[in-house]
Amino acid sequence: MATRLDELMERLREVEGQIETEIVRQREALRYRLENRRIIFEEDVLRFQRAIKVRLSQYIRNANPWIVITAPVIYSLIIPFVLLDLFVMAYQAICFPVYKIPKVRRRDYLVFDRHHLAYLNLLEKINCAYCSYGNGAIAFAREVAARTEAYWCPIKHARRVLGPHPHYQGFADFGDAEAFRGKIDELKDGLKIDGAG
Repeated sequence: MATRLDELMERLREVEGQIETEIVRQREALRYRLENRRIIFEEDVLRFQRAIKVRLSQYIRNANPWIVITAPVIYSLIIPFVLLDLFVMAYQAICFPVYKIPKVRRRDYLVFDRHHLAYLNLLEKINCAYCSYGNGAIAFAREVAARTEAYWCPIKHARRVLGPHPHYQGFADFGDAEAFRGKIDELKDGLKIDGAG
C-alpha cells in the first residue's frame, strides 16, 4: 500500500527528471555537448571564453590580501580529504563484499571537468579542482556511509534530518519495530540499491 510519503517521493523523482531535462536545455543554450565524457564547446564560444579570461598575473595582483593569507588554511584540508578518501576506499573494498552491499563507484562522485573552461586561469582551475576533489570525496564517503546505514540501521530518526541521503526514505519509521525487523530480514541476501554500480 502506497503511503502519502511514497507518493511524494515519486513526485520528487518526476521533478528530478524534469531538472535533468532542463540541464540538457541549458547545455544546448551554452553551446557545448558531451561526447564520450569529453566536453566540446563550439569554436566561437571558446573564443569568447578566452577573451574574458583574467590573466593569472592580474588575478594575483588584484587578490584580496586576506584571501592570500587564509589560502593555506583552506588548502590544508587536502590532508583530511585524502585520508578520508583512502580510508573509505579501503573500508568499502574490505567490508562491502562481506555484507553484500553494492560498491559505490567513486568516479561517479569525483568529477573533474572545469579545466575545460577557457575563461578560467591556471589558479582558478586549481581552485576548482581542489573544490571538486573535496566535495567529491565527501559525497563518495556519504554514499558509502549511507549504504552502511541502510544495511546496519535502516531506521528513520524521530527528529527531522536535514538533507537525508537517498536511501533514508526506505528506512523503517522510528518506533516501528515490526518494519525494522522486516528490513533486517530483507538484508539476508544483501543490500539492494537501485542503480548501484
